Amino acid sequence: MIVIKRPIITEKSMKLAQGGLYVFEVDKDATKPLVAKAVAEKFNVKVLKVKIINVKGKSKQQRKVRKIYKTGGFKKALVQVGKGQTIAIFETPKEEVTVTTAEGEPIKLKEKKDFLGRTKVKVEKTGVGASPTTQRKVITGK
Repeated sequence: MIVIKRPIITEKSMKLAQGGLYVFEVDKDATKPLVAKAVAEKFNVKVLKVKIINVKGKSKQQRKVRKIYKTGGFKKALVQVGKGQTIAIFETPKEEVTVTTAEGEPIKLKEKKDFLGRTKVKVEKTGVGASPTTQRKVITGK
């Protein structure tokens, strides 16, 4: 029996992964000890705790035919691993981006957080011949 079907990768699960809590879709017949054993063997980590959630299927309606159908539910497991241990699937690569102008001159980026915790990136002019279109504010995040 295949216990772990797939990792669930969403914004919420990625936030949980930073704290050592990983989310997987598991088989409907899987139990907590089975999930703990499968994760420990597959990813070489020490499993501290397993929480299992049964997600019910939703009723959906087609637009043109006006028929209601039910999607299948699934079972998901939240797995807590030991401190300092990680699962590589949930790690995000840290990339450094260099922004250049049309002339090939590098631009300096300043990153600040506002009072709501959102990230603001401000592009500043560094080169003498940089065009005025490079002087703009880019706001990311919500």
